[in-house]
Amino acid sequence: MAVGVSGGPHSLALALLAARFCAARGGDALALIVDHGLRAESAAEAAWTARTLAGRGIASEILTLGLPRGPALQERARAGRLAAMLARCGALGRPWLLLGQHRMDQAETVLFRALRGSGAAGLAGMAPWRAAEAAVILRPLLGLPPVALEALLRREGLSPLRDPSNTDPRFTRAVLRAALADPDGTGPRVAALARAAAAFARRRAQQEAAVAERLAGALHLAPEGWARLDAAALGRDAVAASALAALLRLLSGAEHAPASAAVRALLPRGQGTLHGVLWSGGVLCREPAACAPPVPAAPGAMWDGRWRLRATWRAPEAEEGLWLGALGGAGAAALPRAVRRGLPARVLAGLPALWRGGEAVSVPPLGLGWPVAADFAPSGGPLCAYK
Repeated sequence: MAVGVSGGPHSLALALLAARFCAARGGDALALIVDHGLRAESAAEAAWTARTLAGRGIASEILTLGLPRGPALQERARAGRLAAMLARCGALGRPWLLLGQHRMDQAETVLFRALRGSGAAGLAGMAPWRAAEAAVILRPLLGLPPVALEALLRREGLSPLRDPSNTDPRFTRAVLRAALADPDGTGPRVAALARAAAAFARRRAQQEAAVAERLAGALHLAPEGWARLDAAALGRDAVAASALAALLRLLSGAEHAPASAAVRALLPRGQGTLHGVLWSGGVLCREPAACAPPVPAAPGAMWDGRWRLRATWRAPEAEEGLWLGALGGAGAAALPRAVRRGLPARVLAGLPALWRGGEAVSVPPLGLGWPVAADFAPSGGPLCAYK
């Protein structure tokens, strides 16, 4: 297993528990320590964490994030840390990534999402597990109050790091934490929020099952990242709206689904554009005009939140001047009919292509040109995926 460890009390406790769990089964736990670089002392803290873990026989790696400052700093930092750890899990072949969120974190998440107007799915809080591209993310401590984890560290004689941002009133979560006034995580407010999250999670699981059943009879999802949708089989009820929202998130490459009101307005029309996805003639695909600009084409490059490049070349000079971007309307029109696979022009225009000097040298989803592979791996994950 891999374990995300910040040096704080809860992730340190998780590292100890995970290491013992793995050792008892003939395996091992590797701690992934992310140096976010947001404070001057972050590098020293990462080094301290690695030394502390080594003293307990736990191997670790320090991953440097280098996150730029700007708005939504904490949210971007969380997303950046998770992405870095998942990438390392993929590189090392470790299929499990453990994170140390506990019951107090769950309560804060539910409260935070409620204030932002989240729907029932969001109010279920963090999932105890979810599948990402590189690993399954596990949060085994969600049912435990932080006071229990602190007690474990005291018994072990460990004094953890304390992140000052956890009490910084500039951050919404710190304000919510102070408002709950329950540092131990055992009070009635936290308990009520935890019960609410569990109830919404059960509702979410039921909704996921209903959505999956509905899509099974209405959807054909193509490997080139587009879909055929039978509007009559989809229906127009709440399950249909949830299914359509999940499909729009998937095909757009966005992390989140579009607003519920917008989805409900689109559903009875059976066509239109929303969330960067075009719905026309029973076909849903990425809107060509909404595709992201090209990115440098290196192995592992992610483009448009949907396609990850798997290059087969070995010489570094092969990457020079090579870009990954949309095939576009002109590129689609230039394709011989024999290689189009009967795909609509609007689908072809949104496919990824490798460009050099204004020439498309490869269209990976069609197996055309250079022998390069690209995987449809949308940022938001599978059709029913929650954070």
